[in-house]
Amino acid sequence: MLGGFFLYWNGQPLISSTRTSESQFTYLMQILLHNYRQGVRRGTLEQVLFGDRDIEDIHHATRSVIYNAKKRLKAAGLPQANYIEQNKGVYYWTQEVPVEEDAAEFERLYRAAGEEGHPDQKLKLYLEACQRYTGEFLPAQAGFLWVAQEAKRYRAMFCACVENAVQLLRVSQDFLRMKDLGIHAAKTNPLADWEAVTMEALMSMGQYNEARKLYDDTVELYFQRAGLHPSKRLMELFHKLTSQFESRYSALEEIQEELSEGQNFSQGGYVCPYPVFQGVYRMVRRMMERGGQSVYMMMCTVVDGKENPLREGSALEELSLRLEDAIRRSVRFGDVISRYGKGRYLVLLVNITRENCDSIQKRINSRFVVGRQRTGIQYYVRSVTCSRYDCESVLEEEM
Repeated sequence: MLGGFFLYWNGQPLISSTRTSESQFTYLMQILLHNYRQGVRRGTLEQVLFGDRDIEDIHHATRSVIYNAKKRLKAAGLPQANYIEQNKGVYYWTQEVPVEEDAAEFERLYRAAGEEGHPDQKLKLYLEACQRYTGEFLPAQAGFLWVAQEAKRYRAMFCACVENAVQLLRVSQDFLRMKDLGIHAAKTNPLADWEAVTMEALMSMGQYNEARKLYDDTVELYFQRAGLHPSKRLMELFHKLTSQFESRYSALEEIQEELSEGQNFSQGGYVCPYPVFQGVYRMVRRMMERGGQSVYMMMCTVVDGKENPLREGSALEELSLRLEDAIRRSVRFGDVISRYGKGRYLVLLVNITRENCDSIQKRINSRFVVGRQRTGIQYYVRSVTCSRYDCESVLEEEM
């Protein structure tokens, strides 16, 4: 049930492909086997099988589905039995054919861990439960109310499992298993901030470069897939990571080598994650007080033919990457670029005039717009002002 639906009898698949995943037989087996102890009320079963379809005799239609299911189960080699029984308007899976379910086993391990008193055994049970959870409960049937409710319940259990296991691993300083748990949790429950667990473990083991790379990759992933900014937890770890770098001793030449772009150097503007961009922005504002440079901030947003920002769609990611490339090749070597959600970029333009900003926009357009393409770019420009009292940027012009 977790991560997808597969049904086996004695190791032989009864349902194991997408071709048969959307059928009344599948829906019937899912809800009956999941509720094989308490049964399923007739009204609930009929809603799952037929939804809001206008059927003249829905009770007869339900009996037909059950009759055909019994024939199919017998043909699959199950022992002779009345597989689906009815008692006082409630349908049950027969007790004569035992059922093993991954979701039920996951919940059993979770409950057992909560009741266990010994820390080592408690940790063992929590880790086993975490490994049992291999994905959302019946993700292909998430539109059913009963599935959505169970998926939410199991997701909450999984989160509790991970948090409790992490706490125990932190106490025992078992950071290697903590790292593995974070990787599993992030893969199984994406965009839920579990990368912070892996990052904490890497930092605790002194693997600072790996932790920094994970942070940068995570920020980029969250931007690309959901337009999300780093969570408070990740930002706290990032600042802690920065302090760890500061406390490390090494020769100045080695430090400069670590800081340089090395083989990853590319022409055009400097593209960086948002937290790095934020630091560069603050540093530039401080430097302006001495040098008196003219600095502008530009925001570029992909829009449709009616000048509305694009927010969804399969083409948005491709357009975002094209926009990044167009910006990078249109600005100067010392300018800084950062992605700010889907289809949106921030650009820090240093030592530039307002007229030059217009020229940059034209260059970006010429590289981004292809043929009779309907999508375009919307620009907003602010001049960046400086004050030792940290005044806010002033809006100069809206393009």
